[in-house]
Amino acid sequence: MATLNIKKMPDRLYRKLQARANREHRSVDQEVIHILSLATEDATSFSILELQGLGKEAWSKVDASKHVSKERRGWD
Repeated sequence: MATLNIKKMPDRLYRKLQARANREHRSVDQEVIHILSLATEDATSFSILELQGLGKEAWSKVDASKHVSKERRGWD
């Protein structure tokens, strides 16, 4: 198993890490491993196509051409 040494860790950060480890009933080493494990897990990938149609109900009663015209008038 590998060993990781962290140099120049700010004291305040270490104290926060200790407090978190205590709350979770873990050692500081175990807490660091836990945090790093969560941070490096593969995030679920989403396709932009999954967004298709989202929010359409917010625009259902809006005339698109009137809305665009109103926005353009606001540019001047």
